[in-house]
Amino acid sequence: MTDNSTQIRVDAGRLWAGAAATALVAGLIAVVGILIARGLVQVEVLAPKGEGVWGNANTVTYALVSAAIALAATGLLHLLLVTTPRATVFFTWIMVLLTLIAVVLPLSLPVDLASRVTTGLINLAIGLAVTGILTSFAPGTVRIEPPQRHIGPYDETVEWRGEQ
Repeated sequence: MTDNSTQIRVDAGRLWAGAAATALVAGLIAVVGILIARGLVQVEVLAPKGEGVWGNANTVTYALVSAAIALAATGLLHLLLVTTPRATVFFTWIMVLLTLIAVVLPLSLPVDLASRVTTGLINLAIGLAVTGILTSFAPGTVRIEPPQRHIGPYDETVEWRGEQ
């Protein structure tokens, strides 16, 4: 527990540099997931198979949205780091629940079962990667500075006597 004079400082530069790398990973997971779905198992994800393995602009959109989600997650993490005790615990719970929502939503759509499961699995991979990466490096960006000890104002009238 910290008192009011303890300062928690987040190295925002390092946190957001890690966020950029995490966003890249999330986008690449989306692309790899779509390539596997369309190219190896011949399952529709986002766009019909007829668009080819690379699909259309929806593949890019999925990757960009995945990257944006990683950046939004970093914003949430940054807020929690400066305001909440045990921020990574709360962040992990929030992200796991949001990831479960992202997995369950496609399963409830009235489309082919294989497409629903594949999309849910891609969302699961993205959510777990973003959560795992951010929670692994975030504590290294936080510095807890102890309270400054303040003895009192300097009094020039006090003589300092050395041994004589």
